Amino acid sequence: MNKLLLSTTVLALLAVPGVADARKKPKAAPAAAPVVRVAPTDPVELYYFQHGEAPIWLRNDATRSAVGQLSSVLRRSSIDGFAAGPALAADVDAALASAAPGNAEATRQAEVRISKAWVAYMQYLRTPPKGLVYGYELLKPQSRPDQILLTTAASPDLRAAIIRLSDVNPVYRSLRDAALASGVTSADPQLLSNLERARALPAGGRFALVDAGNATLTMYENGQAVDRMKVIVGTGETQTPMIASIIHYAVLNPYWEVPPSLTKKIIAPGVLKGGDAYLKRNGYEVMSNWTNDATVVPAGDVKWAALAKDPGLVRVRQRPGPLNSLAGMKVPFPSGQDIFLHDTLDKAKFLKTDRHLSNGCVRLEDAQRFYRWLHGNSPAPTTKEADVLVKLPQGVPIYLTYLTQEQGADGRLASRGDPYGWDGRPDRQLAAATYTSPTRGAP
Repeated sequence: MNKLLLSTTVLALLAVPGVADARKKPKAAPAAAPVVRVAPTDPVELYYFQHGEAPIWLRNDATRSAVGQLSSVLRRSSIDGFAAGPALAADVDAALASAAPGNAEATRQAEVRISKAWVAYMQYLRTPPKGLVYGYELLKPQSRPDQILLTTAASPDLRAAIIRLSDVNPVYRSLRDAALASGVTSADPQLLSNLERARALPAGGRFALVDAGNATLTMYENGQAVDRMKVIVGTGETQTPMIASIIHYAVLNPYWEVPPSLTKKIIAPGVLKGGDAYLKRNGYEVMSNWTNDATVVPAGDVKWAALAKDPGLVRVRQRPGPLNSLAGMKVPFPSGQDIFLHDTLDKAKFLKTDRHLSNGCVRLEDAQRFYRWLHGNSPAPTTKEADVLVKLPQGVPIYLTYLTQEQGADGRLASRGDPYGWDGRPDRQLAAATYTSPTRGAP
């Protein structure tokens, strides 16, 4: 009886709609796990990953044609000293040929290869020369791959952007073109040194350029030279370093802080011979220390004979006046190198052909004219007090560099001497930027 009831119950369950089907129907497969993309470590590939693989070079016919311009620039880049250029040009050509229509992956890979070649070239051109001191971080060239690619992608005319960015700036372009006109195809050490220094200059805008190579100061507006004057720069022993900074003010009626080397060479012997009268006659005063809180102390407190061993032990400054070595003006800028521009009493030295005569700072042939260019008016201090700061309406970039070659009147490369011996010797450029003196400047 029990077996009969069990069989009936099983048959009844099987007859219920859906139960038998449930027993026969296989279980559904588990849902597939979502695909997780891992960010690439290569910076160029990472740029494309972060921008949805949006193309720069292979967007349309116009951008594709710009790839040919890039290849041409890379083939020529041995003149820049970029040894990898010709090989990268061949890779760019091969990448463009591999970007077959309808093959998305091949096109994506070609896009990345082209960008890697472009980034490598731009990073090379944006490498500062050894020994260049930046007074402000914002003046350093942008060399991150994502910054380079973002700027390139935003260019409305990609072909024009390649030409403009590879020209770097007018000074660089003139040197490179002069070398090409001279039949040069690969940079020798002198040309390479000059190109490295030149490419650190701005592409446009308003700035002042001191060239310690030929001792001149050039004023630029909108990237074009508008005025030029002679300057006196450092000797072979006291070389003027390369600096990129910003001028924010001029100082009228300045004190002159005597460098320890000149305190040892001139001041100490003068005091030992002429006593305190020597200091008073020349407007010198001895300060208690090298801080801004220093006070004037009696000259008799100084052991002048001991300065022959360590001239940095004493601080001497010269008061403003008719004998002041800075005359009536100095133009400082941050650099940590104790270098600035200033007026001078000795105008006769500007008649010399070789004007490498200073202790490192830059003497201006016409400080009043330079002041007018900076400020838009003539200097007119309303007080006779010392160290009067006159702020500029807007900071003006200043670049101190060293060039020994230029484009001649015939368009070819012309050399003009290497007074510091820096060509092919970046170690000497670096040594010139090593600064240890406690002073705030030497004329």
